[in-house]
This record gives sequence, structure tokens and C-alpha cells, in this order.
Amino acid sequence: MGFVEDTLAAPRPDELASVDLPRRLPYHPSPDSWQGEVVYFLLVDRFSDGAESTRPLLDRTRLTEARPDQPNGEPWRWDSWASSGSDRYQGGTLSGVTSKLDYLQGLGVTTVWLSPVFRQRGHLDTYHGYGVQDFLDVDPRFGTREDLVELVAQAHQRGLRVLLDVIFNHSGANWLYPGGELKPAYTSGQYAFGEWRGDEGQPIPAIVGREDGAWPGEFSDPNRYTRAGTGSLDASKFPDVDDAEFRRTDFEDLRDFALGAPGTLSLLARAFMYWIALTDCDGFRIDTVKHVSYEQARNFCGAIKEFATNLGKRDFFLVAEVPDDDFANRYLNAVGRNLNAALDISAGRLALRELSRGRTDPARYFSNFDVGSAPLGSHRNLGDKLMSVLDDHDHVYGEKLRFAVGAANDHEATAATAVQLLTLGIPCLYYGTEQGFAGPEAAEQRWLPGWGGHDRYLREAMFGPRSPRASGRVGVPGLGAGNGLDHQLPGFGPFGTAGAHCFDADYPLYRRIAAITGVRGGFPVLRSGRQYVRAVSIFGEPFGQARSGELFGWSRVLVDEEALCVVNPNGSASRGADVLVDAQLNPPGSAFTVLMNTAEAAGVAGASHPVGSQLPVRRAASGAAYLEIRDVSPSEAVVLVNRP
Repeated sequence: MGFVEDTLAAPRPDELASVDLPRRLPYHPSPDSWQGEVVYFLLVDRFSDGAESTRPLLDRTRLTEARPDQPNGEPWRWDSWASSGSDRYQGGTLSGVTSKLDYLQGLGVTTVWLSPVFRQRGHLDTYHGYGVQDFLDVDPRFGTREDLVELVAQAHQRGLRVLLDVIFNHSGANWLYPGGELKPAYTSGQYAFGEWRGDEGQPIPAIVGREDGAWPGEFSDPNRYTRAGTGSLDASKFPDVDDAEFRRTDFEDLRDFALGAPGTLSLLARAFMYWIALTDCDGFRIDTVKHVSYEQARNFCGAIKEFATNLGKRDFFLVAEVPDDDFANRYLNAVGRNLNAALDISAGRLALRELSRGRTDPARYFSNFDVGSAPLGSHRNLGDKLMSVLDDHDHVYGEKLRFAVGAANDHEATAATAVQLLTLGIPCLYYGTEQGFAGPEAAEQRWLPGWGGHDRYLREAMFGPRSPRASGRVGVPGLGAGNGLDHQLPGFGPFGTAGAHCFDADYPLYRRIAAITGVRGGFPVLRSGRQYVRAVSIFGEPFGQARSGELFGWSRVLVDEEALCVVNPNGSASRGADVLVDAQLNPPGSAFTVLMNTAEAAGVAGASHPVGSQLPVRRAASGAAYLEIRDVSPSEAVVLVNRP
């Protein structure tokens, strides 16, 4: 038997010291370039329970029928639906994710990023996974270690890769401050240690069972924690130094690790090495990187990279959550080659949203790629160092609403995902974007508490549970009685519903995005080519920068291949323009062939520029080369290439 078989045959280890990690074994290799991947981020609790066959596909034209009366006979209540989304696990599982790998592959996904799956406190409803109690076990509400190993194995068999979401800045709310306080005020010094928490969160004198305190055993040392209380996480208020308040404070009630204490950082790195060795995963998304020092980030990432390399994963992917462009650039520079990329969740995400709705001209977004002025690196490196994000589970900046909320049409996300997928960077889709998730219809939004300002509205359960899990330990498999559900609340299903799922591979938006990922996967120029935003001419005007709400285009160039990508960001009217291409690469008599047309992929009749058609390269009096792009429908995209 090998490491995986031996580890799964035994209970999860109580101590890291007892884990004999493998080395020099043939694990699943890294890709040639992560720039070629299409990442899909999902919250395990909100994605799939694998039982969609027991529920109907949601009929979006009859949403009120998917809002059932409550078990006590009372009619549907919006506050109950909202409470379910904020305060309950919904029931998604790892085996559910495995059951949907074909759905993801059909969309063109190549890498699946899972929200944290590590064991949470049983008495709390931290469904998001960021309040870890046991760093060496899977939360039973998500499944088992075996389920996670099987998910990665099944993904690899399909040519997919898997990223785990890891946290080395903090643990869950596993202990109390003196006097039983959960969130005392921040101190620049250090509080005395209070007491560990038991299975129901009560103070206990000592850790006895696996639901007590923190695990593995090395994390039951109070000196592993900063013990500074709850202060400000806003880095803009403090100098950028190692002991700044935003780096020492607890993350609300989640306990900050004292990474400067001897051995703490190495122990955390070893805990996550255990998961690489056990699951054969392909990379990590690293949470709250801005709240650790540059040296700590560099040391953690370096340790993980070295361990993975010894298992044959020569480019184990590490992407950092750093919600500030300036700080992201600092961490990328400080950590160097040991940090692959940073999530583009700050100004770039907001610029992408505005561009794709036709509210700003393309310059605001494309200026992020300018040589020498791009906040996340040079023109050449941006393709490797940037993970493009349209929607996610937090929306640190801007409204906490999905892109599709208030959209001008049912496929406006086509324009945004086309920009994501076809510009420099590593594109990351968020679950539900391909189904147009937007919450309840506008007429019902007024009933929703905190609409636009609460994370829950970014986290609908795609599988449409009829009811959520019961609160606390009652909802933990193996601990609670009955089926572990709370039948007094509706499930937090999509579009303000319960009891109907949204896995529709025939949905036109899904088909549009699949067409974009398909052409990206088939042409290296669209993944690795140099990028040039193109001037346009409308109604015979001189060529110049595209305007807000008008068709815009950019080229990707690889050797002598040029791919022209054009998008109509106008959500209500067709648009066209003459779009410049490279005059040297396309001499007189040249033509471009249409490779992809999102309207055609969705079955829109009479779409202009059908796939396979050609456009001749025309010449202006100045000698400039251009293509005549006409009648691109609202929020649609077209890709053409000079060498099909």
C-alpha cells in the first residue's frame, strides 16, 4: 500500500508529527502553462448535492411555482429565504461536485477551484469553509477524505485539474479570550489565553475530543496564536509593516496565527503538504495573503512549491487573494516565482463589469495591460500573473450583487466572459454565471434584507435544495438525529426559489460561454498571443479609440497569426464598425475567417458573420488594414483569424 491507501485506511492523524510525507513519487504533473487553463470557482456547499435527478430543472418563466408554502402552511417568505442563505449550510457535497464534472467539461472548464473543504466547528454554520477547526480532515457536511481523493482522481481522468482553497493566516473561532469574550478590542500587545471551546462552543478546561479546540494537536498550543483581539483589517489605515494592526488582528472572530512564533509557519505548510500528498491536487488558492508579511508569504509559498516539485508537480499553482492592486503587485514582486498569480478582484474587476455593460470606453480596462503602467506587472508577464474575475463569493469592492443583476438582456455576461477568456490572463468563471444567476426578479428585491450589501446574494445554491441543513451539530452527518435538515426554512435556491436546480447545459448563455472556451482551447494565439487593443471607425469617421456602448475589438498575435476578437457591449442594439488589423501580417488579398460567433452558438437565427464565413482585409487611403464588422447583436462576441 502507498501513502494514500495507508492514510485513508486509518483515522485522520491527530498530530502532524505522525505524518510521514511521501517524496519522489509520480504524482499528476502540472500543465505546461497555467495561462492556458479556464478556472471555475465554486462553493462546495452551494454547488451540487448529486441528487438533482430528484428535483426538476427550474423553469425560469414560472418562478413563483418554485416558491413553495412553508411546512407550517404559511406562504413563501422572503426573509426566510434570505435567512437560509445567510445562516445555513445548504447541503452541497464533494460527491456532488464529482457528479457534475461532465457539466463543467462541457462548459470548457479545465480547472475546478473548490472553496475550503476542511473541517469546521460543528456548532457553527460556517458553510463557506474559512473557519477551520481541523486542518487534517474534511468537514463531514461536505463528505470525507475519500470523497475528495475520488473527486480529484475523477477530474484527472477527464483531463481536469483541481485547486484547493487554503488558509494559513487564521483558524476558526476555536477558543475564547479571558472572561469568555469572543471578540475583544484589538491590542498592540497580547491577551492572556482564555479557554478552548467544546462541541457546542462552550468553554472547556482541556481538549479531549475531536470537536474540542483546534486540530491537529500542534495547534492546541496557545502560543501559536497572536491573541491580539479584533481590530481593523483595512490596510490603508496603517503603515505597511510586519506588525501592523491589519496583519495581527483576528479576522473578525477567526483566530490569527502567530506566524512569527518558531515553527508555526512550518507546521501550517506541512498540514497543506499533507493534502497535496493525499489528494494529488494541482494547486492552491491562498486566502487573506495581505494579512501576512511578505517574508511569511514567501516562505510559505516556497515550502509548498518545493514539496510539490519533489512529487513531480513542477508548477504547482499558487494564486493569492490580495484585494488591492498595489498590494497584489507588492506580493507578486516579493514572493517572485513561487507565487503564480494574484486574483484580479479590485479595480480590474470593476472595470471589466463597466466595459461589458457599455458604460465605459475600452481604454479604462485595456490600460491595465499597458507596458510600464499596469498595476500587476509588465505586458509580457500579465498573462501569467493575473487571474481575471467577473463574479466571486465576496465582491470586496462594489455592490455585492452578481453581474447579471439588472442586466439589459439574459446573456449580457457573454460580453464580459468573452473579454475574460480572450484577453491576457488566467480566466476564472464563478459558478452560476453561465446560468445567468441574478437573484429574484426586480419586483421582489425590495423584500430582501441587505440586498446589494450582503455576501449571501452571491451564493445561491445551484442544486436547488428544498430545505437547508439544520443549524449546528444537528445538521452534521453522524451527529444529528433524523435527516439533518431544517424543514422550517426554504432552501436558498437560484433566482429566489427552493426545490429546483439550474444545471442546464442547453441554456443559451451556457452555450455561448462554451463556444468562447472552445475557440480559446483550439487556438494557442488566443491563450498566449501578444495583445493589442484596436482602433475603430464608425460611419466613416477617422479611426480612433472605441467609445462607450460601441463595438470594440482587440487582436491576439502569435508569430504570423492574428486573431481579432470583437464584442458589442451594447445590451439593447446591434453595433458594427471598421476594426483595424495588422497591415504587415495581412497584405492585400488577405482574409479573416470567422471561428466563433456567440449568437450562432446560442441558436440565434440570421446571426451576422456566421462561423466559416470570410471577411476580406480592406485598405484605407492611409494604407491601414481593417475588417468591416457589421450588425453584431447586443452583448455578443465574434472571433476571426487570418490563418484558420
